[in-house]
Amino acid sequence: MKITVKVKKKEEKDVFITTENIPLDKALKFSGIAGTGGQAKMLIQDGLVRVNGEVCLSRGKKLKAGDCFEFSNVIYGIKSK
Repeated sequence: MKITVKVKKKEEKDVFITTENIPLDKALKFSGIAGTGGQAKMLIQDGLVRVNGEVCLSRGKKLKAGDCFEFSNVIYGIKSK
């Protein structure tokens, strides 16, 4: 018996910031993933968010242009305006 697995391609979106960096929890709110800081905190603490490919449990993690974070099969790239 042959089993075939299809891997869904991850969607990519850009998040534009006007500051030097943005904390991860604020990036989740800014991108519309979380409605409140409390929701963002829970998503991060539950290990559902990856930063630059690795699970990040620190909501204060500073993201700068060139970094990316992933949630629910969508990759958000940080870009500066």
